[in-house]
Amino acid sequence: MKLLSVAIPCYNSENYMTHCIQTLLTGGEEVEILIVDDGSDKDSTPQIADDYARRYPHICRAIHQENGGHGAAVNAGLSSASGTFFKVVDSDDWVNEEAYQQVLDVLRRYQKPADKEDALDMLVSNFVYEKEGAKRKKVMNYRTAFPKNELFGWEDVHFFMTGQYILMHSVIYRTQLLRDCHLKLPEHTFYVDNIFVYHPLPYVRRLYYLDVNFYRYYIGRSDQSVNEKVMIGRIDQQLLVTKLLLDDHDVLKIRPRKLAHYMMTYLEIMMTVSSMLAIQSDDPENFRKKKELWRHLRKKSLPLFLRLRWGFLGQGVNLPGRGGRKIFSVCYKITRKFYGFN
Repeated sequence: MKLLSVAIPCYNSENYMTHCIQTLLTGGEEVEILIVDDGSDKDSTPQIADDYARRYPHICRAIHQENGGHGAAVNAGLSSASGTFFKVVDSDDWVNEEAYQQVLDVLRRYQKPADKEDALDMLVSNFVYEKEGAKRKKVMNYRTAFPKNELFGWEDVHFFMTGQYILMHSVIYRTQLLRDCHLKLPEHTFYVDNIFVYHPLPYVRRLYYLDVNFYRYYIGRSDQSVNEKVMIGRIDQQLLVTKLLLDDHDVLKIRPRKLAHYMMTYLEIMMTVSSMLAIQSDDPENFRKKKELWRHLRKKSLPLFLRLRWGFLGQGVNLPGRGGRKIFSVCYKITRKFYGFN
């Protein structure tokens, strides 16, 4: 069994996938690199995937499938994974090689736990926003939230600051946990990385935080899914993912309470981003969809609706008029800083 399986969703990625793969190859034969060609049809992505599988047969595997989107590519990687642990690295991102070795050291320590209390379910590390043209790179770390360099549970979590969220870039899950919680991402849908991180959380018992800048998250291409204009154009998919998260767990019944609180704040930011995009679009039809989203939450859970709707962010994106837009401007700056919109 491999120590770590890394899935790389690729769609017409010939311009950057090589750099991603090369950084991951430094993990050696303990790592399985699953290069998922998601129906690429405009460049040499399939050939590059096959070439790596031929040159590194004990490390790389090429998976070819019809185009199903990012979620389908992650699903294919997970179903094929043979590693004890599982991570997704997007094809335009990469990893820091020195931090990579430290990550593997921790995973080795917990690959074969003596009992369930020693089983590592989720490893968290830092990631860096590699924004095109930015001289100073923003680092997302979790020093205020998690104990460092030890196995811990949700009851040991400290304080999450504003904008400090666990994202796909920062997590490595135990593969069996993802299978046991029946994780399956929607196809032909963007922003499903939110589901990838959020859905397994109630199944996670033991965590480990390694304070290293491991994942390098590239931002700068005009066609990226997190580009603000692109997100507005795909607002229906953002709204769909937000509704799926609202319907996924009854967070008011989640225990421990610190986990429930974190999951509620995650839903709050998703509601805020969805509402923000509708407002930024300046489209009456999107305003209607925004109201429908909040009605959906109210119908799903009135107590949760009241907590999110009358929180600072909820009020900011729902107040009408000039004064309401000023408050919205603050909300927008917070979410823009969190997501790193272009």
